[in-house]
Amino acid sequence: MPGSRGWSAAGAGSSLLVQAPTQWRGTSVQVCGLWPFSTGTGTPMIGVPIGRSLISGATLCADPISWFQDANLISNPSVFVLGRPGLGKSSLLRRMALGLAGFGVAPLVLGDLKPDYVDLVQALGGQVIRLGRGRGFLNVLDPGEARAAAERLTGKARSEVLADALARRHTMIATLITLARASVPSDREEMILDRALRVLDDRHDGIPVLSDLVGVIAEAPGELRDVAMDRGDRVRYDDITEPLLVSLRGLLGQGRLGEIFSQQSTTPMRRDVPVVFDVSAIDDGETALQGAALMACWSTGFGAVNIANALADAGLEPRRHYFVVLDELWRALRSGRGIVDRVDVLTRLNRQRGVGVVMCSHTMSDLQALASEEDRQKARGFVERSGMVALAGLPAAEMPMLTAVVPLSDAEQQLLASWQDPPAWTTTGAGATPPGRGNFLVKVGGRPGIPIHVGLTSSERALHDTNRLWHEHSRVQAAAEFDQPARTERPDRTSVLETGAQLQAGSALSTARPWRAAQSRAGEREADSER
Repeated sequence: MPGSRGWSAAGAGSSLLVQAPTQWRGTSVQVCGLWPFSTGTGTPMIGVPIGRSLISGATLCADPISWFQDANLISNPSVFVLGRPGLGKSSLLRRMALGLAGFGVAPLVLGDLKPDYVDLVQALGGQVIRLGRGRGFLNVLDPGEARAAAERLTGKARSEVLADALARRHTMIATLITLARASVPSDREEMILDRALRVLDDRHDGIPVLSDLVGVIAEAPGELRDVAMDRGDRVRYDDITEPLLVSLRGLLGQGRLGEIFSQQSTTPMRRDVPVVFDVSAIDDGETALQGAALMACWSTGFGAVNIANALADAGLEPRRHYFVVLDELWRALRSGRGIVDRVDVLTRLNRQRGVGVVMCSHTMSDLQALASEEDRQKARGFVERSGMVALAGLPAAEMPMLTAVVPLSDAEQQLLASWQDPPAWTTTGAGATPPGRGNFLVKVGGRPGIPIHVGLTSSERALHDTNRLWHEHSRVQAAAEFDQPARTERPDRTSVLETGAQLQAGSALSTARPWRAAQSRAGEREADSER
């Protein structure tokens, strides 16, 4: 009988390497009919196909909505993605959004900070709403489609839609004042705002803007004077409302929040197509404006979701589900006061709102870097309450904080640490791929994680390029001397290597040359002055 490697006699064909058997994949009906020794995939096949298992090669289908609504595998339709930069987190989020769009779920990107999702939403035939200084406006007093929906509804449903629109506008204005002042409005100012909005709705024809609200408060109608408790003294009323009017006028283009919220919305939001709010034009240094824009986007987006649910409950429109994307969450949480509370409410009410939520950040340290301990506790709850967690490469120093909220075995921790290693050295100039790019460990509660690799299709690669600004080399070269103009042409590789060798051989001389040139010019100027 032959051994494990065949017959070892001369000419008998002993093999030094045992070839792995060929694997074939197919449906259970086809494979069982062709080959009786088939085996199951071992991973769920319900939802968006996001990648292949690194162990079995089987396809893993997973998304928070399908696993919650159809498979009942998770108790909350949400997913939190963690991983170091450059390992494919945004690609995973876009894969889920693209797949769910094919299932009839509309992606809502309520604040694209990079932007990473504009091309995807455009390819899906969706709506891109651009905001920024000189780029676009968002009217926080616009009730959206609430009035049109209220005309189609009756009874309690109609009053609830109108009440939600009023509360949403009130909350948004109070939030803008908080971000502009760095302090919350007083109770009296809150009451004045609420009554002023009601008076404005009764008097104004069409869609009002902030300047109309300022005019109502400055006019001092009787309803507002009663709420302000001015005791019949107009001078007292003016003193009471002066801080509020100063804050509101600062939102008309005279404060640090600019004029973004001072005019009619440039692009009204639709609720029947995918939508992305592009806020990438707002500089990262303008944290208050960035936070205000994000809060306005979330308010507008969830206002549209509430209207869609109300019309569906009344049988006037088909039921719609939405997939809300909160990428770069760490930047949003640090934008200003109120952002953490807003996300906290969102993660608790997403089941009632009929939306799936995906949140993405780099590490647990990002969530621990918030100013107050209360905010840090709430941020940790975002990960704890997520129905599923997808983990990319993470440093070993993150494991104690991560395992406090996500159970991980020693083998899983070592796997995540190995995925965050840098790419191998290369001299070809093409660059090597990091070993962990596209690899994720999908965790649900205390179950063993499923390691997968997300491979992009040719259609996705054009939409998933976050390094497009680095495809072309800089065309501006530094001048070698102070008095030489900069060269615009790019030197060839040979001249660069020769220059590097010269600098390495005579670094001291090369370093001294600019100083010598400067000293020479200084001497010439001194001689000229003496002459």
